[in-house]
Amino acid sequence: MFESQGYSKALDEDLFEQWLEKGRSHKLGYQFLLIIWNIQEDDYQPVFLEKREEILSYTKDSYHEVAVAAYDVFSESRVVVNE
Repeated sequence: MFESQGYSKALDEDLFEQWLEKGRSHKLGYQFLLIIWNIQEDDYQPVFLEKREEILSYTKDSYHEVAVAAYDVFSESRVVVNE
């Protein structure tokens, strides 16, 4: 996943599925998975969120992280963020 967007490697789909499952099964009841590209570590990282509005705080420019995509952990559909 995301191999054509200019990142140095693709996100493994099995890892992506594990992240979705982790979000669904967490006690806090996460609703969203935000995938971040960590520039320093040159790798993808998950961020789990309870509310859609929280996604916007990660879409701002950062020196070390870039928001790649957001997903609903239950429907597995990609979330479109309108700023």
